[in-house]
Formats: sequence, C-alpha cells, structure tokens
Amino acid sequence: MANKSTLSESTNLEDEVWNELVAIPSDVPEHRDVCERCRRPSTVCWCPHLPTTPLNPKSRVIILQHPAEEKRCLQTAKMLSLGLASNKCLIFRGKRFPTPKHESTLREILDDPRSLLLYPSKNSVPLEEIPTHEGPFNLILLDGTWSQAKAIYASNSSLHHMRQVKLITTGNSNYVIRTQPTEGCLSTLETAAEVLSIVECDGIYRDQLLKPLHALCDFQLKNGAVTHQSKEYLIKTNRYPKLIGRRLRKLLRQTEVTETENQ
Repeated sequence: MANKSTLSESTNLEDEVWNELVAIPSDVPEHRDVCERCRRPSTVCWCPHLPTTPLNPKSRVIILQHPAEEKRCLQTAKMLSLGLASNKCLIFRGKRFPTPKHESTLREILDDPRSLLLYPSKNSVPLEEIPTHEGPFNLILLDGTWSQAKAIYASNSSLHHMRQVKLITTGNSNYVIRTQPTEGCLSTLETAAEVLSIVECDGIYRDQLLKPLHALCDFQLKNGAVTHQSKEYLIKTNRYPKLIGRRLRKLLRQTEVTETENQ
C-alpha cells in the first residue's frame, strides 16, 4: 500500500504535468478573409469584375431558385443580383410559388401580362418574336439544375398559364467548369444577360454582366479545374460514364430534330 508521502508526490507530479499542458498556447486556425459582398474568400473574389455602377435596365429579372442551388459555392445568380440595381433582380427561393412569405408580391408578378417565363415548353415562342415596345418586362428564370427547373415547372400550375418564351442561341456556355446537360444550355447569369440584351436592345448587359463569370472560370482553370463538356457531347462521343436517363434521351432527340430542321 502506498504511503501518504508517495501519494503526495504523485499528486504534485500530476499537477505539474497538467499546468504545463494548460500553459501550451493553442494554435488558432487561420480564417481566410471573406468578401462582404460576394461572401467568397478574398483570394477568389470576383467583385472587381462587376460593373462599376450596377446596371439599371427597364425590365426586371425574377429568379425562382431551387433551395439546393443556394448551397452551391459557384452560383451565378449572386453575380447577377450584384451586377444589377437592387430592385432589378428579385430572388425567391422554394419549390412551390408563390411562397406564403412573398404571396402578394410574387402573385402580382406572375399575374402581370408583361411577365415572361423563360422555359423551353411546347408553348414557348422565341423571345425575339416578342415586341420590345410591350415592355418593360418581368423576366422570370428558373434557377437550378435542369431536373430541378423541370420539377419547379411541373409543381407550379401558375407557371403553365404564363406567356412562355425560349432563347434561341447557337453558342455554348462560358461556364466551362460546370457540366451542362446539352450543347447551347446556359447558366442563369448567361441567360439573364442574353435576355436583357435582347429586350433592352443593348449589348452592355451581355458584355458587363458576364465578366465576373469569366474571371471565376479563369481562376479555377489556372488552379487545377478542368473544362467540362456537356452531357450531350460526352454521350455522343461515348465518354459519358453514367447511363442516360429517359428525360435526357428525349431532350437529346429533340435537339437533334431541331438541328436537322435548321440545316
């Protein structure tokens, strides 16, 4: 059995060891500086490439954003909202619209005859066929992946009765660090910039709003990111690793028919 002297020495030793551990300074993890506007680390901030003065078109862009899109670190809707005047880009998040929180505001927009839904349905017409003198417009975009956008459209009957337009473009997306479903698909930012350039008859929206996206992609490519081809391209070249689903197969067939008709 240990005597009192031994127990006392043991206790003192433990106290000394504990005091030494407590005295060791803890290394506080370094926190990267974050831009207050875009909420991205300062090293990858694209705010310097935004328009010096937010653009103020006559028409408004209304974004119905799927909740999952807000969590993406490389979202383009934020670039759009910062590139336009505060009252010219409204973002509503959810899966069903109008949401109770914004019932009156969004209901008024959806019922406005000057509201145009950008969606490639069978009832949509080319945006170029809409007389610009009917504006200013509420340009409604669905923000999310292609499947999320389709889900939003399918779940909201109020969208089915709106004037629907589509963007006729032969160019490919400049958002090369994100895979698009088909050739010609554009990001939310690119779509808005193109649409505003058409309805406002001014290419400044195309030129100025896309600069942050170009800067973002350039930085990512210089730091290890790779260029992404569309799913359509990868499938046509037998390089797509996943099995193609029915909806994408149908979309690709529609694309091929359109290409054949335009030849």
